[in-house]
Amino acid sequence: MNPTDNFLSTTEYDYGYDENTAPCNEGNGFPRFKSLLLPILYCLVFVFCLLGNSLVLWILLTRKRLMTMTDICLLNLAASDLLFIVPLPFQAYYASDQWVFGNAMCKIMAGIYYTGFYSSIFFITLMSIDRYIAIVHAVYAMKIRTASCGTMISLVLWLVAGLASVPNIVFNQQLEIEQSVQCVPIYPPGNNVWKVTIQFSVNILGLLIPLSILIHCYAQILRNLRKCKNQNKIKAIKMIFIIVIVFFLFWTPFNIVLFLDSLQSLLIIDDCQASSQIALALQLTETISFIHCCLNPVIYAFAGVTFKAHLKGLLQPCAHVLWSSTRSSGVTQSSLVPSQISGCSDSAGVL
Repeated sequence: MNPTDNFLSTTEYDYGYDENTAPCNEGNGFPRFKSLLLPILYCLVFVFCLLGNSLVLWILLTRKRLMTMTDICLLNLAASDLLFIVPLPFQAYYASDQWVFGNAMCKIMAGIYYTGFYSSIFFITLMSIDRYIAIVHAVYAMKIRTASCGTMISLVLWLVAGLASVPNIVFNQQLEIEQSVQCVPIYPPGNNVWKVTIQFSVNILGLLIPLSILIHCYAQILRNLRKCKNQNKIKAIKMIFIIVIVFFLFWTPFNIVLFLDSLQSLLIIDDCQASSQIALALQLTETISFIHCCLNPVIYAFAGVTFKAHLKGLLQPCAHVLWSSTRSSGVTQSSLVPSQISGCSDSAGVL
């Protein structure tokens, strides 16, 4: 599979041939990574993201009442991450063979992928704004941070995410390339405007604007926390740094490489070796960025006291059933699940 095969990778194929020019052999140098490791990584991300975010949805919908903007944000973030991973099983098969799902599914999966991608980052950003309002502007927080307000904003963000994914739905299509059926973006010949525009929109909407908002919100939150003297202050500060650093680490490398690929499309970078390196880097950094959706439930949901209490309540019946069944087999209570439960109990949540 070529980095152009990924829905977020938008390398354009040039079918013109110049007999005096040796074609760049993008992506052919890492077949083992493409056909063996990528399917495994996609499947692992799919499983862990599905389990974590499904658990978040289950707790929100069955054990909590959606009464605040935070609850609405968590619900939509989990839904976004689940939507984001829907194409991964298709991508896993595609990486090991070729695209066999038809042209309609090629477009549908691209739309789902991009909608999940944009909406996930939008709701991470909205949660940061929500926390900023709750801590820095506590007087107005009760008026603004309501479930109805959260629902209205969420609908707008879903609409924006859907509209941002439309170009990818239009341009992605099934195509036979070198006796292999692929699902790739095909742009108007002789013009890289659409490709570069789409890539720049990923850079701007997917990193620059969200990261700027995150940094501003959490800088104000840290300034406000310096005035507070409570036992959770250090934990809150640590959580803030974790949120920003994790977001930066998982999304910045991919966006940098995508920007370099845009420069290549504009012929600012014009070198076969660099082209091959960018192709491999796109594949690697995009795959790494997928892991972020597995971490979202841990960072945003299970770190809080209330959520951990609901999770403990959900898991305790399972632990009692396990204890009862093992007790009859001669297993003592001291040898049992406290380690499993202790991870769910505890301490003060932050933010």
